[in-house]
Amino acid sequence: MRRPYPLHIHISTLFLTLIVAVCAVLAGIGYRLSSSLLESSAAGLTSRISREALLEMRLIIDPAQMATRLLSQQGVSTARSLVQRLESLQFLRLALDSSPALSSLYVGYDNGDFFLLGRIGHGSAGESARAPGGARYVVQSIERTTPVPRGVFMYFDDRLRLLRQDDRPDYVTAYDPRLRPWFTQARNVAGLVETPPYLFFSSQRVGTTLAHAADDGRAVVAADILLHTLGEALARQKVTPATAVAMVNGEGRVLAYEQPERMVLGPAADDERASLAQLNELGVPALVPVLDAVRNMEGRQTATLAVTAAGKEWRASVDRLLLEGAVPLYIVTAIPEDELLAGALRLARHSAFATVLVLLLTVPLTWWLAHAVSRSLASLADEAEAIRHFEFVRPIVLDSSIKEVSELAQTMDGMKRTIRRFVDISQAVAAEQNFDRLLPRLLSDTLTTSGAHAGILYLAEGNELQPAAALQQSEQAGGAGLANVAIERGGPLLGTALAAREARSGRLRPEDCAALGLTGPEWMQSRYAIAVPLLNRNSELVGAMMLFGDSATDAGRLSFVKALSASAAVSLESKALIKAQKDLFEAFIQLIAAAIDAKSPYTGGHCARVPELTRMLADAACAADSGPYRDFRLSEDDREALHVAAWLHDCGKVTTPEYVVDKATKLETIHDRIHEVRMRFEVLKRDAEIDCLRAVAGGDDPAAAHRRLLAAWQQLDDDFAFVARCNEGGESMAQHDIDRLRTIGARTWLRTLDDRIGIAREERVRKVPQTVALPVVEALLADKPEHIVPRQEQDQMPENNRWGFRMRVPQALYNRGELYNLCVGRGTLTDEERYKINEHIVQTLIMLSQLPFPKHLRQVPEIAGGHHEKMDGSGYPRRLRRDDMSPLARMMAIADIFEALTAVDRPYKAGKTLSAALGIMSRMQQEEHVDGELFALFLRAGVHLEYARKFMQPEQIDDVDVEGLLARLESPPAVA
Repeated sequence: MRRPYPLHIHISTLFLTLIVAVCAVLAGIGYRLSSSLLESSAAGLTSRISREALLEMRLIIDPAQMATRLLSQQGVSTARSLVQRLESLQFLRLALDSSPALSSLYVGYDNGDFFLLGRIGHGSAGESARAPGGARYVVQSIERTTPVPRGVFMYFDDRLRLLRQDDRPDYVTAYDPRLRPWFTQARNVAGLVETPPYLFFSSQRVGTTLAHAADDGRAVVAADILLHTLGEALARQKVTPATAVAMVNGEGRVLAYEQPERMVLGPAADDERASLAQLNELGVPALVPVLDAVRNMEGRQTATLAVTAAGKEWRASVDRLLLEGAVPLYIVTAIPEDELLAGALRLARHSAFATVLVLLLTVPLTWWLAHAVSRSLASLADEAEAIRHFEFVRPIVLDSSIKEVSELAQTMDGMKRTIRRFVDISQAVAAEQNFDRLLPRLLSDTLTTSGAHAGILYLAEGNELQPAAALQQSEQAGGAGLANVAIERGGPLLGTALAAREARSGRLRPEDCAALGLTGPEWMQSRYAIAVPLLNRNSELVGAMMLFGDSATDAGRLSFVKALSASAAVSLESKALIKAQKDLFEAFIQLIAAAIDAKSPYTGGHCARVPELTRMLADAACAADSGPYRDFRLSEDDREALHVAAWLHDCGKVTTPEYVVDKATKLETIHDRIHEVRMRFEVLKRDAEIDCLRAVAGGDDPAAAHRRLLAAWQQLDDDFAFVARCNEGGESMAQHDIDRLRTIGARTWLRTLDDRIGIAREERVRKVPQTVALPVVEALLADKPEHIVPRQEQDQMPENNRWGFRMRVPQALYNRGELYNLCVGRGTLTDEERYKINEHIVQTLIMLSQLPFPKHLRQVPEIAGGHHEKMDGSGYPRRLRRDDMSPLARMMAIADIFEALTAVDRPYKAGKTLSAALGIMSRMQQEEHVDGELFALFLRAGVHLEYARKFMQPEQIDDVDVEGLLARLESPPAVA
């Protein structure tokens, strides 16, 4: 162990040794010092350039890495269709705009699907020319799981409004993400994959690609990054006018240079691509000899060499760019020695003169000063040790003849008190969990430390400051009686502080009191005030504090208030972030519900009214003081879960085809096929006319032939009219009507054209191979093999599925047979189509089960997915009984049915009156379709009437015999 010596010995020895050493060096080496300074300067400069280049690359790449990692966790990585992926378009746009260097973000899926969002102008010139005017973004999509693999280019403006959509069938065959290197590398490597910088083919710019596999391994998220700003950054690092700086790879290819047009070499032949120039092709003579040094680095971090070029001596260096996880990159620097050495020589001369002067002046004083300083510093060292151990009991008292040491002692004493106060406040803030109690606590602590006797804490909302807490003489006064303050009209003191974005103190003027609405005598007695803007980490205003006192505030206290206000700003920012997240989640929920309601005119405002009715029924259950729900209570978390579930209870309808939901006639698919049937009847009428004319030409009586023609026409007209009526649908279909349909359908007509041409590939696959030569005699109405759309594997519902669905699944996905559809007994829907509509609740449960709900919202799928279940277990999709469902799910079922019965915005039916709707629901309760206890509460609490007054038309609100309905609830159902 070294022997310790007193401080004055160290100071004296250090000063004397340093001065003597400096004098000896200056006298001994002369010009060699200049050379040494030259090399040191060159090394330092090149090292700084390397650090700045690394920082520039990190500033470019880090946001893109974060966007890629976040995107791998986002819903687009698990989306299975273009519609679902477009729901994440706003998120992708925000991620893309987070870094100007990001060229595009895209996702490749293990099934061959592809989804990309890119900026217009970052691709090839040809592709940019295709974009419509005003386009800023382009979405490129490939879907291979659709019946027909589909490639789509969609162009959006800066507000993500769709400008044009182009189908690109050749895009599907030309591009498969699973074959791209970024896809295969990301699937085989855990974490982020980053390619070495290279020349992008489409834009002729240097960039790199990032890729990251999604958690479930079924998709890979990637991003393209342009590094074109690196050349500008390197140009800013030039230390002399003639300095040359470039970034190259291990082969000497130039990746960044201040003149980017020199970096790219055009193709030598038509069949070649452009390439990056090497150092010897850049047109800078001083960099030509450096090429061999770059190629021979072999793991070295730096290399220097002397270069002679253009009649000058140059100092060149190669520094490896320490970029984690990437192939070696190098910063190449060449500086003329004459430009660099000039400053070094001047510095050497001035240093020598200054050293001699200092030596003559300081040697006599060194010993005396060392003694004076050491005594006081020893005492301060003891105090610093006490602070290190958080010992704040005793104050620091030190009498020193050295002003700086005395001031240091006073500063350390103030620092000791300040740290103690900050620790106390931090502990108090950390211990307080309730935000409403935290606000007055923060204000109280600030008043105590600032010496003020009253204060007001404001929260920023829009362009106003809203009072959130107020204290007078350490007693909470609240902010209810205070007025909101417009930010631009905050008065002289607060307005100045808000404009400067920092605390201001001064005398309180009448104009300040008038602007703040302080009219009471308790506020008017204050003569001075401190205005403190509260800014978050992004320097955004989140609130403000006004602290009132009787004396002016000194600079030290004002500085402490500024520092202390940062803690308040952090707490307020946390509240704002939590509120913003909840608002965003709420907006997404309502956006999905509004999209479902807007998808079909048959739903209207269903998704918006059901949450209101469900909340009313839940409030009635909480307010019940007797009956089965007298102990029912909902916490705030339960209410939030019910709210989310009610808004999302029909989210699965986004997967239901519109032409099924809106099917108005039995033969309607995307169009009404009655027109095809009508054309066949027209053909038969023409055939009858031709037969008549041929008979007359063959010698038959014209009058008799004409009578037969009119009779045939009349029969055909009657038959078609009957078919048309059957197509309209109705309450029931009698057996004799079905028999007549089959008789009419058995008539034949002659087809002379091939029905296998001009049709979709899927329909051609379903057709039976044609073996009969044209013309062909066919039935007028038929159920053909191509009318059956088979159910694929993804449309099956395994018996032991993990969601517990128990629904009878039709064998076919769709049956479009003409007779099959026309013979539907009730309404217009076939069994397959009715299942497809009912399947929306299956999709709702699947979609909600896949969302990563927080713990207090984990009940959302169960609540939302049970509104089509019945109390006797005959509902769908899981055939739950009453005891298998939560009370909230049973409330949803009642709300869904009552809203559907009374809705007036559905064009296919009129909304029922209040008494009619409740009568239907009473029968449903007797049949154990809805919960009797909840329906009784629905009636007794007047929820039906509250909802009717808010959402139903006045003519729908009629008298309801509530007691009669309740009596029916108590009586057992009649046995058939």
